[in-house]
Order: sequence, then structure tokens, then C-alpha cells
Amino acid sequence: MLFWRVPAPNEAMLISGSKRQVQDTQFRIVTGHGSFVLPIKQKARMLSLALREAEIAEDCVTQQGIRLTVRAVTVFKVGDDAVSIANAARRFLAEQDKMEELVGRIFAGHLRSIIGGLTVEQIIRERDRVAQEVKAGSHSEMEKLGIVVDALQIQEIEDATGYINNLAAPHAAAVASQARIAAARADQEAAEREQQAAALKAEYERDTSIKRAGFEAETEQVRARASQAGPLAQAKASQDVIEEQTALAERQAMLAAQRLEAEVRRPADAEAYRRRTLAQAQADANTARALSLRDGNQELLAANRVVEVLPELVDSAAKGLAHSQLTVLNGTDGVNEMAAGLVGQGMTILNSLQGHTGSTRAPAEQDQDPGSKMNGKAPARVEGAG
Repeated sequence: MLFWRVPAPNEAMLISGSKRQVQDTQFRIVTGHGSFVLPIKQKARMLSLALREAEIAEDCVTQQGIRLTVRAVTVFKVGDDAVSIANAARRFLAEQDKMEELVGRIFAGHLRSIIGGLTVEQIIRERDRVAQEVKAGSHSEMEKLGIVVDALQIQEIEDATGYINNLAAPHAAAVASQARIAAARADQEAAEREQQAAALKAEYERDTSIKRAGFEAETEQVRARASQAGPLAQAKASQDVIEEQTALAERQAMLAAQRLEAEVRRPADAEAYRRRTLAQAQADANTARALSLRDGNQELLAANRVVEVLPELVDSAAKGLAHSQLTVLNGTDGVNEMAAGLVGQGMTILNSLQGHTGSTRAPAEQDQDPGSKMNGKAPARVEGAG
């Protein structure tokens, strides 16, 4: 509608020309809703209720006579209640853009007053106290203006005389000393950490080198075993051949030993046994002869010995005659006579031995002795050619 006016949420609409009055005002205040404004008869204007900011930079003198430049900022707005809106409308409706300047001047005056009763140390340490006292001191004036102060902050304190710097010098030196000590301690700790890191790095490198050397050694061993596999296999095969040859030689030696046992040793043992047995028999015979000799039978033993060797004597004589160059004068009869003479001589020796041992012979046997008779012929005469 053309005559219907609605204020913004952060505005208050002031309608003048109405017969209705609220709290002894000559205008009607409308906020949060719309209203009809009759043309010509009524007039509507808007008052901003938005938040405003005023900066303050004021030269102040402290209780000690030290000049300071204090910078502050205040945040304010027109109050939402009808009284505050009415007070602000009467003072700022036509000049709302100058509201920050006016409020700033009011706060600057109160700031100079508060700073003048405090020392520099108090101002530095108790900035919140300064702000609260400035707000409290300006409360009545702000209320008359319809202003509500939301915040007041002391931003900066400047000292042209250097008092604050000198005041802070001991603390700054102490802080600098502590800072240097802290820096030195930090450097020391950093150096220790670097040394520990370097030691850990060196230990890691050492362990890595050891492991790498071990891996390389294992690799070389594997390569060496691989390169020696062929010669080792050949050597193994040669060793197997040698072992087989050794086993064969051992079997051949065993067979030779068995053959030697069967062909040489056992016959030798048998021959040795035979000889031992003959020797034992001969010894027994000698023992018996010895006993006989001890009992007076020497003649009998001698006769027996002659009898035993008589065939050998005849055989030896015959061999001697066979290889001798003899001249037989009477032919075959002469040879027979010579042989009969040898036998007769042997029998004569035997009879002589038997006579000494008391043996008796029959007369017929004695008459038949070929040595005595020689077959009724004269002995043959033999001449040796040699």
C-alpha cells in the first residue's frame, strides 16, 4: 500500500503529526511492525538502532605527571527502549552521522579524568579497570543521549618520554637473560638431540653395514658353493669310484687270503704237523734207544742200526759201481760174484753183531751164507780203471 510504512529490524520509525502522544513525546515510535502514515498530515522518519563504533586518541597526564597518549575504542548504539529512542531522536535524528564524533569526545573527557588519578604502572597493569571507570563515569551522560555502551577497550598506551620503556628495561633485561638462557638450554638440548640422532644414525649405518656384509658373505658362499658344485660332484664321483675300487681290492685280498689259506697255509700246517709228528716219533724212538742203552743193549741197537742202513749202503755201493769205470775180467760171472761178495760182507757184519748180542742162527742158515760160499766159485777180480 502506498501509505503503509514498515521500519527495518534495526530501525525505529518516528511518526510526527499524530494526536496520540506516548510518554510526553510529540511523535509516535514504531518498531518491529508497520503503520499507516497519512500524507500531508503525518511525517515519518527513521532512526538507526545499528551498532556504532567510535575511536578515541587522547593525550593524558598521569598522577606522576607523565604524558601519555591513550588510544581506545568504544562500541555503542541507541537503546531499544522508547525513552532511549526518544532521547536519541531529539539529539541525533537530523545528524545521525555525527553521533560517533560526539560520543568519542564525551569518552575522551572521561578518559582524561580517569587517567589523571592513576599512575603509569596502574594504567599498564589495570587497563580493564580504566575502561570500567570510564564507562561508569559516562553512564549518566550516555543515558541522557539515549546511548547504550556495549564495550570500551584501551588499545594502546604511548609514552613519548620513554618512561614505560625504562620501566620495562629491568624486566626486559631479565626476560632477555631468561630468553638467552632458554635459548642456550634449547640449543644444548638441540645439540644433545642432534648427537643422539647422529649416534642413532651411526648405529643404524653400522647395523646396516654389518647386515649388508653378512648378506654379501652369504651371497659369496652361495656363489662359491655353486662354482664348486661341479668339481665337488666330480670329486664325489671319483671318491665313489675309489671306494668301489678299494672295496673290490679288499674283496680280492680276502679271496687271495682265502686262497693262500687253502693252498699254502693249510698244507704247510699239515706238513708242519707231519714233521712234528715224525719228530715226536723220532724223539720217542731215541728216548727208547737211550733207555735201552742204559740197560746194556748197545749191541742190539747197533745191530738194528746196521740193519736199517744196510739197504742204503748196498744202494750207495751199487750207484758207485754204476758211475765207476770198472774192468770185469770174467764177464757176467764176475759181476755176480762181486755183488754176492758185497751182500756176504754185509751178512757177515750182521752175524758178527748177532753173535755179540747172543743171537743163535740155524746151521743150515749159516751154511747158506752167500758170503762164505760165494756159490763155490772163487771171488771175482775187479780192477779199477781209474
